[in-house]
Amino acid sequence: MSNLTVDKEAFHRRMKRLYTHWKNASGDDSFAKIDAMIVAVGVDEEVIYSKSTSLQTWLFGYELTDTIMVLCEEKVLFLASKKKADFLKQVEVGKENENGIPPITLLIRDKGDKDKTNFEKLMEAVKTSKNGKTIGEFSKDRFPGDFMDQWRAVLEKAGLDKIDVSATTAYLLAPKEESELTLVKKSSLVTCTVFSKYYREQVMEIVDADKKVKHFKLADGIEESITNKKFTQGVDPALIEMCYPPIIQSGGNYSLKFSVVSDKNNLHFGIITCAFGTRYKSYCSNIVRTLMVDPPQAVQDNYEFLLGVEEDVISKLQHGVRLSDVYTNAVKAVKAKRPELVEHLTKNFGFAMGIEFREGSLLIGGKTSAMARKGMVFNVNVGLADLQNKEAKEEQGKKYALFIGDTVIVNEGEPATVITPVKKRVKHVGIFLKDEDESGDEDEVNGAAGPVLLGRGKRSAVLDNKLRNEMTSEEKRRQHQVELGARLNEEARQRLSQQNSRESSEKSVKSTVSYKSRSLIPKEPEVTGLQLFVDRKYETVILPIFGIPVPFYIATIKNISQSIEGDYTYLRLNFHHPGSAMGRETTFSNPEATFLKEVTYRSTNLKEPGEAAAPSSNLNTAFRLIKDVQKKFKTREAEEREMEVRTP
Repeated sequence: MSNLTVDKEAFHRRMKRLYTHWKNASGDDSFAKIDAMIVAVGVDEEVIYSKSTSLQTWLFGYELTDTIMVLCEEKVLFLASKKKADFLKQVEVGKENENGIPPITLLIRDKGDKDKTNFEKLMEAVKTSKNGKTIGEFSKDRFPGDFMDQWRAVLEKAGLDKIDVSATTAYLLAPKEESELTLVKKSSLVTCTVFSKYYREQVMEIVDADKKVKHFKLADGIEESITNKKFTQGVDPALIEMCYPPIIQSGGNYSLKFSVVSDKNNLHFGIITCAFGTRYKSYCSNIVRTLMVDPPQAVQDNYEFLLGVEEDVISKLQHGVRLSDVYTNAVKAVKAKRPELVEHLTKNFGFAMGIEFREGSLLIGGKTSAMARKGMVFNVNVGLADLQNKEAKEEQGKKYALFIGDTVIVNEGEPATVITPVKKRVKHVGIFLKDEDESGDEDEVNGAAGPVLLGRGKRSAVLDNKLRNEMTSEEKRRQHQVELGARLNEEARQRLSQQNSRESSEKSVKSTVSYKSRSLIPKEPEVTGLQLFVDRKYETVILPIFGIPVPFYIATIKNISQSIEGDYTYLRLNFHHPGSAMGRETTFSNPEATFLKEVTYRSTNLKEPGEAAAPSSNLNTAFRLIKDVQKKFKTREAEEREMEVRTP
């Protein structure tokens, strides 16, 4: 642990906050009844969350196993191994004896006498702190191991009274400092990215291809996705982990709790609920969404109503408002508008969250009298269970549930801020399927329809915005040969026809369409990863625009320039458009269309730990390849014009 450092200012600030609360505690506050506080942490790989480790992380930024911390009125003692004691020396000196923070004493473990002498020193400090009769502890934290067993035996022998201070400590840690909120926001960013760019895409692909995928397999994929840098940009992937195993449910089997696990049933193309969250540097975030495949209007209405309930909870969740009042007001609103849905509501509407995923003493429920405070982070989640879909044709679709949840930060005088802003209206989470014939008929009547999110088209085209190319290399080669032959034949036919009436014929406008069908768009990592990609085969540049890869034929690009300013590389592309080519003949097949004039991309030149190259390498490669394709294209155009002149 010699390489690890402690944020001394944060430690002193937070230790002072703890002691100030203890000093001013009164009434029913558990801190008012204790003479000393003991935090003992052992080794247990199965324990993910505990008050003891949360307090350590809050103070030091790390978990310290096999370490005992004793907080007394006039001193703080630590019993730990030599390495951990060396780590704690960073806070041993300095201002720990000022501003109401007692001096710190470090005791190094002595396995020779099984820490008997050290235990005596700790107990002596406890008995001389205030009345020396009552200790505060985290009653649920019982770590295994000889060291912890020996310490508990010493406490039992001393006959001290014990009081659980878990709830008070949780309320003390709940309001987050700005540095903590930054970590929660980064965690939320990863959670949203994984949902939008991995999970939702996976579900859409499964539905589109009519695949059979088990819930737990899809959940495993979510867990594996956080190891992919594509979904963890801006954070250190080594410090990201899941808060709990992702929960995917469909097909009539729903339990709107975070303690369940994804089962082995196949994903049913009906109502699909998903809940998962990530931790970054121990700080949690969470998101809950429901995707709906061809939902009938009654289901859509229930979903929109539930969305309104969540918005009502978030708007009422403000500094100084009791959590029970937030819950009660939301339930009253449901009773007034849709009384038949009250019995289907979840028993609570969320809970406080931070270093621990779920703080049971701070539920948004009818019995929680604690008040929300500015800076608290809540996992707000509302659900409707055991609903009946009377229009369902399959047995699995007759019973369904709806579940929505977000990570929010409590503000003062205004609604809580949502930091998992993944869109969740019906048009954003609905997957609407149509038969081939039905879709074709509509196209004939209505003409070409605009793009609709999550696909409102053919059954085989749910993923209109997905890029697929399942052909083998041999099939690609054959198709290219066929296309090339057809193109050469067409060009020869046009040249022969133009020779007969050369003087009266008009120069045809060459097509700027890059791909005749969507299936021809390459499925390269740069394309799916929303980076710039140059398809030299089709002389096309694929640019990410508003989160969608958009192909541009090389002839549409007027010029391109690259510049480096500080730590960033800039790539600017200018396009041909009506009015841009003054003094030269330029014809557009549809001059009334909307044209893109120019676009600029910026990327950092700095490499993140573990990256093979800086992100700006993509811009450098694109610039070089675009120049190369442009050169070849212009050379070919010049040769064709020369051939036209020479043709008698």
